[in-house]
Amino acid sequence: MRPTHDAAREPMRRFATALLYAIVGYAAGAIAGYVLVQQFSPNVHDRSVEAAMTAAFVAGPLAAAIAFVVGLVRGGGSPPPPA
Repeated sequence: MRPTHDAAREPMRRFATALLYAIVGYAAGAIAGYVLVQQFSPNVHDRSVEAAMTAAFVAGPLAAAIAFVVGLVRGGGSPPPPA
């Protein structure tokens, strides 16, 4: 009988899960950063540019890094089969 758990695929599954979390985290962080800057920035002449740049280069990457770590910890792995 062939084992159902493939230990060699476990690291790749964890990485794929973390990458998926990072992509979703980037999108969520960018949207949240854009909205927050639009609401709270005192800048009046180029608020939309400030919001877009902050979302794309600060909030999005920060959220993606945090989400990647969370995805890596959560893993997507299954417990090893009983011996």
